[in-house]
Amino acid sequence: MSTLEILHFPDPRLRQIAEEITVFDEELVSLAHKMLDTMYISKGIGLAAIQVNIKKRLVVIDVSEKRDKPLFLINPIIYEKNNKIESEEGCLSVPGFYDKVERYNNIKYKSSDFDGNIKAYQAEGLLAVCIQHEIDHLNGKLFVDYLSDLKRDRIAKKIQKLSVQGKLPTRKDVPYSI
Repeated sequence: MSTLEILHFPDPRLRQIAEEITVFDEELVSLAHKMLDTMYISKGIGLAAIQVNIKKRLVVIDVSEKRDKPLFLINPIIYEKNNKIESEEGCLSVPGFYDKVERYNNIKYKSSDFDGNIKAYQAEGLLAVCIQHEIDHLNGKLFVDYLSDLKRDRIAKKIQKLSVQGKLPTRKDVPYSI
């Protein structure tokens, strides 16, 4: 297994806007699988390329109980959202912190496959929430941006302090995160 380093909030590289993928080759497939390995090892259910400092519109997701149904979203776009819900979210780039975020329970989205073919899909529940969370990453947005300025600043300071002390929560310390 080959893994990548996950950036942590408030790293400014997490605010970059990912670029559309135009080359569909073995390098893209390899990157997607490295991201998947990184996500699994980190106990995540979703990971955007921007979180590993790669400015490409690529997302990997696996919300299955057995962790055996990975999804690869290339240049994903949500084109319909319905049924607002509030759910607790965490993030591999904001380790150890969770809070309520409002999202949509049902979405329709388009994504390319590894051959560049665009297909339309529907998602609901946790998968829909995860897709919205990861697409936010591709657009330079984190789940903490839905929180108050005070909460976001406190989280940033706490993460910076824990990082300096070498005490950032690890994959062994936290439950699954988006």
